Amino acid sequence: MTALEAVRGTGSQPIPLTVLGVYGAAGLLTAAGLGSTLGHGLAEPRIALAFGVLIAVGELARRYAPPGEREPAPLGAAGALGYALLGENAGEPTTHGVLQTIAVVLTAGLAGAVPHLVRGQGPALDHTVGRVLTVGFAAVCFQPLYHSGELRECFGTGPGYAILLLLLLVLTALCDAVLAALILRARTRHPFGPLLRDELRALLHIGSAVCATGAVIALGVAVAGLWALPVFCVPLLLTQLSYRRYAAVRTTYRQTIASLARATEIAGYTPHGHSRRVAELSRAVGRELGLSGSELTVLEYAALMHDIGQLSLVDPVPEGATALLPVAEQRRIALLGGAVVRQTGVPAAVAVVVERQADPYREQPMSARIIRTVNAYDDLAGERAGASGPLDALERLRLGTGHDYQPEVVESLARVLLRGGPAPGGRG
Repeated sequence: MTALEAVRGTGSQPIPLTVLGVYGAAGLLTAAGLGSTLGHGLAEPRIALAFGVLIAVGELARRYAPPGEREPAPLGAAGALGYALLGENAGEPTTHGVLQTIAVVLTAGLAGAVPHLVRGQGPALDHTVGRVLTVGFAAVCFQPLYHSGELRECFGTGPGYAILLLLLLVLTALCDAVLAALILRARTRHPFGPLLRDELRALLHIGSAVCATGAVIALGVAVAGLWALPVFCVPLLLTQLSYRRYAAVRTTYRQTIASLARATEIAGYTPHGHSRRVAELSRAVGRELGLSGSELTVLEYAALMHDIGQLSLVDPVPEGATALLPVAEQRRIALLGGAVVRQTGVPAAVAVVVERQADPYREQPMSARIIRTVNAYDDLAGERAGASGPLDALERLRLGTGHDYQPEVVESLARVLLRGGPAPGGRG
């Protein structure tokens, strides 16, 4: 699936109780599935092998992205869902059941991940847990009812049966999205609503293709047998390979913007790491305030390039601290920065945010409010004269909430810092 595959672990931080509960449920399902399959033997090994190979190939073709990016394996997810919803093979009833479905999907997924593990890019535990739970949910909803004969009596084998499969897949995708949002909420403490909204948005893209292909696989194998697998899966495999190329282009694009943003540091206009810190902290604050994925991307790009207008100055700002300049000078630098950004080919929305970062906050878009607040925090917290560190910087921001900084943004910044945001840099 696409939702839980996007979730990454957070290093050495303690695992929240919600995540432990999800892990416990997945562990019980895994133990039951492996124990039952080993104890009773593998039913219909030819079918299990065919679907296992399909899932393993999907995992093998997966691109493991950096934290924060989605890492879809649509072919493996569609194959797993197809196996969970498989009731017949070429007109003959199947007997693999729920527990064997979980065992085959888990084993095949881990087998396909071996080359990635060798390179140190194996799947996050959250991805494996999510696959077990979502596939288990689909199998529990379908297998018992199908083998009891109730589905045939109610829906027959025509269009009604196909619609039922699609409805089950939609429910499975919704379950996946809710689980992903819950885990992210537990790990990051970001608002649940925006997290769920982002997961549901993803379902409209690659998620819909995965669900449709999963249903087509189950229906195709039921009629034509296992020969239907390669026929229906080649388009999705090509889509997955195309996504890898697209993701590589996006990574290069972001690296180009980050390199351009470092021009002010190389030229000595801003301290080392300032733009990176502002971008990281702005993104965290934006997530805290409920910005969507596309809005966070614009926010991050604008934060990386927020000081680029200083390259147009004849004399550098002392230690690059624009928050300490008169408002008119801040606006002049922001307008210069916007003009530079417009020449780089990045989206126009990024240039607008850079240009508006020095306006009174009531006249700014939300992204500009965030960048102005976070930039001021990094300037003030790293300033050697007149500041005693982050606490004093936050207090000075709070004193400026009447005109310069939106109170909600300042308080969101304080919450992010309380959880351990990027440390401010020195100005000396």
